Amino acid sequence: MRYPIDKIPLSPLLLPMSAAGEALVRLDERLKHSGVGQGLIERMHYSDAVASLWIDGELVHMEDLVFHDARMDTRTPTHELTIAHLVLRSRRDITQHPAAWALSDQGLSRLRGRALGGGIAPVSHGLASMPDGEVGHASPDPDAAFLAELDEFDAILKRSEAVMAQIAAEQKSVRERDRAAIVYDADWNEPQRLLDWQELLSEVAAFPPVLAAAILLDAWQSEEVSEHSPWLGRLLAAAYLRKAGTTIFHLAAISVGLRAVNREQRHSKSRTQRLLAILQAFEQAAKQAMNEHDRLLLARGALERRITGRRSSSKLPELIDLVLSRPLVSAGLVAKTLNTTPQGALKLIAELPLRELTGRGRFRAWGIL
Repeated sequence: MRYPIDKIPLSPLLLPMSAAGEALVRLDERLKHSGVGQGLIERMHYSDAVASLWIDGELVHMEDLVFHDARMDTRTPTHELTIAHLVLRSRRDITQHPAAWALSDQGLSRLRGRALGGGIAPVSHGLASMPDGEVGHASPDPDAAFLAELDEFDAILKRSEAVMAQIAAEQKSVRERDRAAIVYDADWNEPQRLLDWQELLSEVAAFPPVLAAAILLDAWQSEEVSEHSPWLGRLLAAAYLRKAGTTIFHLAAISVGLRAVNREQRHSKSRTQRLLAILQAFEQAAKQAMNEHDRLLLARGALERRITGRRSSSKLPELIDLVLSRPLVSAGLVAKTLNTTPQGALKLIAELPLRELTGRGRFRAWGIL
């Protein structure tokens, strides 16, 4: 893969790049001082995971993802739901590590689901060493002889367990190689494509961070670096913005922004049009997050007014924090998080002006209007 960055026309990209950078920095600064910042960041994780699957042509319902993340599935998880949850966990991994982790070899290996290596400890098949005088020598004390026999049995068991562990590890390695031969295309040469993309990381360092992130994302998508993880490029572009200091306190929800851009522009044959679409997506992601932030602030004020004068042991403040940190909640999730009964959870939910979002009689979920 050779992505020529020397032929990128900068003139048509300057204004969209400035607008995107301004929107991202403004959102990041707002989250730094906001009382609902952490709740908004958690909501962005869910929204970006669902939008990521939507961009790749799959549909995942938000309520299914929330319940699956809480291990409270109402139905058997689908393949698409599993991938959406992988995107969700990957976003959390990136935010819980240092800013440069996602773009390092260790971070890329973990996000791609590949181990960095590490061999199996050699197993000694020789006899275990025994204290002098306990093996091969008759002892007049019957208890000592019995203890020596037990030590020999323990040594045999340990050697057997070590051998079985090595055999199991070798069988697992064979199964993984067979699976890789079936699932991954040998002609794809993903490791080489990834190395070429990593070389691009150093080449784009001379560009402004927002434009560099857009170039990295376009290179990942146009060159199809990953055979099975097209969503990973969007997370790595957001991680680059975080590493460059553009978004210090949050991970940009790029998929949410791309969802608001026309598909024809996102998949244009013109690289300039694709870069414009990505820059527009950066700006749209930040603006939508700002709107959601303002909505959460208003909702928090309205909910807190409802619990004025409540006793200090009331669980309603905890319920408010939970509702603000999730796109929707269920009675089971409230009961599990607040350590109460399902009936008690329903009573707590009824005391707040929450809206039932599913329209079902069972497996219901509530959220903020």
